[in-house]
Amino acid sequence: MRRKDREITDFNEIIDILHRTDTVRLGIHDDEFPYVVPLSFGFETHDNKIEIYIHGAKDGLKHTLLDRNSSVCVEASIFHRYVDLGTDLTTEYESVIGFGTAQVIHGDEAKKGLDLICTHCGFDGYSYDLRALDHMRIYKITLASITGKRRSI
Repeated sequence: MRRKDREITDFNEIIDILHRTDTVRLGIHDDEFPYVVPLSFGFETHDNKIEIYIHGAKDGLKHTLLDRNSSVCVEASIFHRYVDLGTDLTTEYESVIGFGTAQVIHGDEAKKGLDLICTHCGFDGYSYDLRALDHMRIYKITLASITGKRRSI
């Protein structure tokens, strides 16, 4: 990272940013250009590793690309405000970027993933028809690395 003074290395601060972020952007490999899609998500941690859960309908470009290459980039950011410094304009923000592998999950693990998504979206304990899982794919993204960055005035 070029600006080490803005780097966030504390794991708990990175987790705090994820808790306060409502959307992640998923970067996926495509033939000519990267494909980036915004998604609602849920997550949990195990042994200082982050597992992010996402979902979608059974078909679509996201799934086609993930079937070909499961290596992904996940980005989450919080915009706070634009700032006029008098001689320059800047932005106050917090962000995290992680790299990992996405895998389709099934059964109890998929239900857990959907429950975590619901919780993160503000619907903890939401009661849904379990047959809904038959109409979607749930992915667990295990992040191999993650970095954070913050600019505050």
